[in-house]
Amino acid sequence: MRNRSSARVLLVLIDAMLVGAALYMALFLRFDGLIPTGYMTAYRQLAPIFTVVLLVSFYLFGLYNRLWQYASVGELLLITASITVGTAVNFLILLTNARGGTFLLPRSVPVLHWMITILLIGFSRFSWRFIRGVLFRNRKPGEIKHVLIVGAGDAGATLVRELKQRRYQDNLVPVGFVDDNPSKQKMGMFGLPVLGRREDIPRLVQKYDVDEIIIAIPSASRAVIGEIVDICQTTPASLKILPGIYELVNGRVSVNQIREVRVEDILGREPVAVDLESIAGYLAGKVVLVTGAGGSIGSELCRQAARFEPRQLLLLGRGENSIYEIYQELSIEYANLEIVPVIHDVRETVALEDIFQKYRPEVVFHAAAHKHVPLMERYPAEAVKNNILGTFNVARAAHKYSTEVFILISTDKAVHPSSIMGASKRIAEMVVQQLSRNSETRFAAVRFGNVLDSRGSVVPLFKKQIAAGGPVTVTHPEMTRYFMTIPEAVQLVIQAGALARGGEIFILDMGEPMNILALARRMIRLAGFQPDQEIPIVFTGIRPGEKLFEELLTSEEEMETTLHQSIFVAKPNHDFSEIKLQRLLNTISSPRWNPSPEEVIALIRTVLPGFPNSSEGKDQGPLQSSEKRADVGI
Repeated sequence: MRNRSSARVLLVLIDAMLVGAALYMALFLRFDGLIPTGYMTAYRQLAPIFTVVLLVSFYLFGLYNRLWQYASVGELLLITASITVGTAVNFLILLTNARGGTFLLPRSVPVLHWMITILLIGFSRFSWRFIRGVLFRNRKPGEIKHVLIVGAGDAGATLVRELKQRRYQDNLVPVGFVDDNPSKQKMGMFGLPVLGRREDIPRLVQKYDVDEIIIAIPSASRAVIGEIVDICQTTPASLKILPGIYELVNGRVSVNQIREVRVEDILGREPVAVDLESIAGYLAGKVVLVTGAGGSIGSELCRQAARFEPRQLLLLGRGENSIYEIYQELSIEYANLEIVPVIHDVRETVALEDIFQKYRPEVVFHAAAHKHVPLMERYPAEAVKNNILGTFNVARAAHKYSTEVFILISTDKAVHPSSIMGASKRIAEMVVQQLSRNSETRFAAVRFGNVLDSRGSVVPLFKKQIAAGGPVTVTHPEMTRYFMTIPEAVQLVIQAGALARGGEIFILDMGEPMNILALARRMIRLAGFQPDQEIPIVFTGIRPGEKLFEELLTSEEEMETTLHQSIFVAKPNHDFSEIKLQRLLNTISSPRWNPSPEEVIALIRTVLPGFPNSSEGKDQGPLQSSEKRADVGI
């Protein structure tokens, strides 16, 4: 505080000297250096008065409460306004002291004084920025980083302005822009040139010794961002990005928002955004139950559902650690919300009924499931018990206790299933479709593609393998998958709850599927390595139950549009035998049911006649090292 006061006193003294000097220079210019004695006498009388008036004007305009190292055009306008007002007051003083119509000073002197004062005060304020810049440029080469900005638009302009203001802190020196707009080539902005187009990036990085590239095109599509990232990754420069418009708060750009490029930035399609505020009103004041609440999808469902002020939020799961973690997180963030952790297995009918009877949930999001394809091939009975019987138990309780909305989390692997996991999820869809026929509860399912960064999915596995120096394991060079982010998945679930009328399967438009090998290569480059050279890629072969590509609809289903342009709905499909489905449910509901893998497959085929025998289904013991990689699952 003492340093700040001392700086202000010093600034006032400097201003006083400059104002007085400006008045003398005005007289000097007016008389070509030969100032008459009478006017010099008037100068000595008026200089203190003029100085005090201008200093008061500076104070009133706040010139002593500014951080001048960040001075810009706004500050220059403020200086001009304060000097104009002070000069006007000084002119009035001259008028009141005129003798017989004769001014104490020539009338042109106040005008010259106004101009010279603006120049001197403006220079004194802006010189600090200049001095900082000179000191910064004189640092050792190793202490600075040359930055190339991709995008010479509004975001790029804001970014460069902030970088220039704070470069003495961050050591970041922008060298120029890259932009594909032909009209911007060889133009300049903030003293920096537009150096070329995106294809020129490798040459420019080498020519200007660029250390860091920042992509500053928040409105660009993910396809365009992906192309730019691919070009930038051929250079040794590190790569960062300003987030997309959908991530920016109020659309404002800031240096603080610059971050590393993420996998979701290069998905190749635009993120699906839904207006949760307008469609999630059905959660307000309701009792909401989330099963599998400790999982990746379940925990995010809890976070987003909590935003809409339900009367009570039930977190159901059988893993105490994961339930405890999400309970602690939500209890801190939503202190006024009643949150109830429930440790329970959805396969236990009696305890599940007790929960529904006690809390009477009005909205149920059923996310509890086994999802890993290779593991479920080894333990098919567990997949059937958890995914089919668990769904049946929760859905039946929802029907019995008049739940308003029930949403099942399904997967694209349920379409023409080739794995035990996929088959169990397809039959789970049939369960809710059957119950919806004679229930007041609005039952629906949401069919997901692969969820980025969910537990056990391919992205976190690739990250671990890259961090360990490789190899990165890919099952097949032609394998493709649909991808979505966790927020997109959860928004789709909440949206489905608003749109559900009974028996629908909601599907997200996920664009074109991504090649897993291409994803692996991009992730290796994002980490700063060269694929196949620094980080090897190993093909391990398709595992039992896996497909080269996934589908979103069965051949019997028809897809219709909804109110949301990126969300579709499959018409309810009743082309399955309710009698056979009921027999299956009766069989697996028996406490004594302990089948062999072959018996599980035979039972599944009674409901899904075309289900292939993808493996022997035997318990083969621990996974071999070649199989220790994530299932590309939901």
